[in-house]
Amino acid sequence: MNKPCLLLVALFVGSAGHAVTAAEKSKTAKKKIAYGAIAWHRESGSLGYSYDFNTVRLAATEALNQCGNERCEIVIAIQNECGAIADGQKAFAAKKGATRAEAQTKALNACGPACRPVAWACTR
Repeated sequence: MNKPCLLLVALFVGSAGHAVTAAEKSKTAKKKIAYGAIAWHRESGSLGYSYDFNTVRLAATEALNQCGNERCEIVIAIQNECGAIADGQKAFAAKKGATRAEAQTKALNACGPACRPVAWACTR
């Protein structure tokens, strides 16, 4: 009857021989890395995006597959953040930010006064 209790105690003892607190667990826990991408062909307007993939390659492949035009290109890749693209008559811009609003604002500001938002994607 004592064995299950001993096993339970052993699970909560860290490598230094002391009890592991919740704060210590959160410090050592690895943050999940999530990748995404936006693919775009400006002339045709073809667009594809991806989010929450385990690798950059998988995220880019998904965005390109969704885009559907053989001339689509990855215009922005993201990792645990947001990305947005804005387009105007003379230029386009792709920018990153902590939130959708920040990424879109940065893209619009970089693109210029006559630009409009085209796409955005965020990873978790």
